[in-house]
Amino acid sequence: MDISYIKKLIKLLDESGIDEIEIEEEGKKVRVSKAHRDPSPQPVYFPAVMSYPQGAQPAAPAPVQSDPPPSAETSAAPKADEKKYHEILSPIVGTFYSAPAPNADRYVDIGSSVQPGTVLCIIEAMKLMNEIESDISGKVVQMLVENGKPVEYNQPLFLIDPA
Repeated sequence: MDISYIKKLIKLLDESGIDEIEIEEEGKKVRVSKAHRDPSPQPVYFPAVMSYPQGAQPAAPAPVQSDPPPSAETSAAPKADEKKYHEILSPIVGTFYSAPAPNADRYVDIGSSVQPGTVLCIIEAMKLMNEIESDISGKVVQMLVENGKPVEYNQPLFLIDPA
């Protein structure tokens, strides 16, 4: 195939309503396609890890969900006092587990005293079990996530009353 033949293919493509043509002759293959370029950038979405800057809202409103009923793992700590408590945040996206095994005791309960390095929970991410440790001394006042529930990056897991 010579260059003039390829130029004819390109002209044919431009004049027709087709977007792509592929021809094979004598063991040689040529494919010509139109590249549609949109001058406006298209947003890229990664649903599992979407986050918005503080104060920003998603383009489409999220469906309204009612709060789940309180469970045995969460306590009804007053909202006004939350500012004096230290939050333990999830360092990764994964699944929250409050105990090392399904039939084992939880690492900590509400009212447990913790020191820096005390294991509070496990977050499973990609089949790896990551121990989440306390970074301060104090008392666990609230567990903010139920066992077996998914957590996001920087999601609060525990409230600790600093000692």
